[in-house]
Amino acid sequence: MESPSERPVSCQGGEVSIERGVVYVVATPIGNLDDMTRRGLSTLKAVDLILAEDTRHTAKLLRNYGIDKPLLSLHEHNERRRIPEVLARLRQGESVALVSDAGTPLISDPGCELVRKARAGGLRVTPIPGPSAVTCALSVAGLPADRFVFEGFLPARAGSRRSRLREMAYEPRTVILFEAPHRVEATLSDLAVTFGTEREAVLARELTKMFETVRAATLGELNAWIAERAERRRGEFVIVVRGNPSPRPTGVLDVELTLRTLLEELPLTRAVKAAVRITGCSRRELYQRALVLRGSSSGGTDDQGEA
Repeated sequence: MESPSERPVSCQGGEVSIERGVVYVVATPIGNLDDMTRRGLSTLKAVDLILAEDTRHTAKLLRNYGIDKPLLSLHEHNERRRIPEVLARLRQGESVALVSDAGTPLISDPGCELVRKARAGGLRVTPIPGPSAVTCALSVAGLPADRFVFEGFLPARAGSRRSRLREMAYEPRTVILFEAPHRVEATLSDLAVTFGTEREAVLARELTKMFETVRAATLGELNAWIAERAERRRGEFVIVVRGNPSPRPTGVLDVELTLRTLLEELPLTRAVKAAVRITGCSRRELYQRALVLRGSSSGGTDDQGEA
């Protein structure tokens, strides 16, 4: 006999039960519409409300599947004020699906605060798994996948981005990043400078879509390849980089990290003077190294703003 808190929904191969007062975190395709799961479709058809990062985008997606359900926006700018309304509807017995524009929600997308508040309020949150650009890219990268770290999108500003990359330069696990088309060239350039031009990496573009490209090379080669033609910088990107097998350096190599940081914020002579005070190293040696570092970078300061 059907529980009053559950509604069975037909699904090829059996029935799925939609429970009242539950948040369903539903993965959607990252490009190819055929990648939507049957369980995901059945859930979206059965819930009372669908929370979407961009309701226009999700409405178009739902039309492709013949689904007509109420949509409510939930994004980084309105999540906190939207949550009380959603929680109230859940407590009244409505079932809610949370989707992102593409892939698995909360992976570099909004929704974390809703999940935390719902669970803290004694409400159930359940996943409806499916596509994810993170695991999709990792599965075809050919790089170690037993241990990896996902860093999402790097900071937009050049100086902040390079600072984050320096923190990751000696990460031993495979590193996965998302990047936008207008920043991918600058990010690959910064990766090559910070991680080294010979580090293995994979650039995945437009995964599961018509113009899908997966290119494996060194960071130096990928940097040159992306810069050659503007059309290569179109689309959505996932960058997968082999981890660094070397231990984090100490001693003299830490001096170089200090010098790199100072050069991004100060003119060369002032950076060298500060490095001498901080490290106690020879001014002459630091000055020569600073000339090399300044020559290999695409700019010393962060005056350029967004790259």
